[in-house]
Amino acid sequence: MVKDKKKIMEDKEYIAIVSDLLKQEKVLQMKQYRQHYNVSCFDHCLFVSYNTYLICKKYNLDYISAARAGLLHDLFLYDWRKRENGRKRFHAFRHGKLAYEQATTFIDLNDKEKDMIIKHMWPVTPAFPKYKETFVIIYVDKYFAIAEAFIK
Repeated sequence: MVKDKKKIMEDKEYIAIVSDLLKQEKVLQMKQYRQHYNVSCFDHCLFVSYNTYLICKKYNLDYISAARAGLLHDLFLYDWRKRENGRKRFHAFRHGKLAYEQATTFIDLNDKEKDMIIKHMWPVTPAFPKYKETFVIIYVDKYFAIAEAFIK
């Protein structure tokens, strides 16, 4: 799995796919929030996006939707550690839908992107994934949630 931001940003094909998203103010705001340990929400989404893209490309899946959904999958824009309005208690169950709602304020998502964003927390959330790409993002997201404990 690739955890090197410089290598990711040098991949011209990947950057071409997500360049419009990387310019969005809401996407850039993810840099302000810590996701896992010392990794920002933005960096976490970048790692998940890029690795999901690579896996989907290798297996002839929809790597374009995968890259885009990966970058948006945790677009919830709050500190999930703070208990405000019951958020902390229900964050794992709700944030996929919240990320989807945030994303749709500035972009139209296709069915795969929607499924990947909303269902990336399966099986914590009960809705069963519809696409192979959704299963890829689920496993890549879980991998990085664990791996980020060891990134300094």
